[in-house]
Amino acid sequence: MLDFNSIDSLKAEGFAGFASVAELWQDHSRIPREVGVYLVLNPNPGAGFIARGVGGFFKGKDPNVPVEELKKRLVQNSLVVYIGKAGSTGGKATLYSRLIQYLKFGQGRNIGHWGGRHIWQLDNHRDLVFCWKPTPEEEPRNVERRLIEFYKTQFGRLPFANLSS
Repeated sequence: MLDFNSIDSLKAEGFAGFASVAELWQDHSRIPREVGVYLVLNPNPGAGFIARGVGGFFKGKDPNVPVEELKKRLVQNSLVVYIGKAGSTGGKATLYSRLIQYLKFGQGRNIGHWGGRHIWQLDNHRDLVFCWKPTPEEEPRNVERRLIEFYKTQFGRLPFANLSS
């Protein structure tokens, strides 16, 4: 049974990478160039929030929300703060291309990665950890949905930065 609060359990489920935002900003060459799912982990669940995050203003839209809203969204005792997918079996997007977009958005660039944007208002956003699981034999959206549903059974709600299931 998958335990979202255990790195060993995530690894046993096939997740790899486990690299911080700061590490991936420096070198993202190890991210796979295939479709899959990914998780964003917060190794310091006691971290706070910043009113003005580092996310880009895609199409002029402000990605920031009030800190009080972020506090309400936070899932206590959860290592996972976001569950995402990258690509589809018939598309061109990959874990590499999707995560690069996400990381560039977190550097203030105007990139179209609106999902999961709340992580960029965590004051320890540089320390957040990305892990991924290639799913070449299965549609990533289906795997993402299953992970989100399983997460909801464990925690009773969506991960912090997932705005929809």
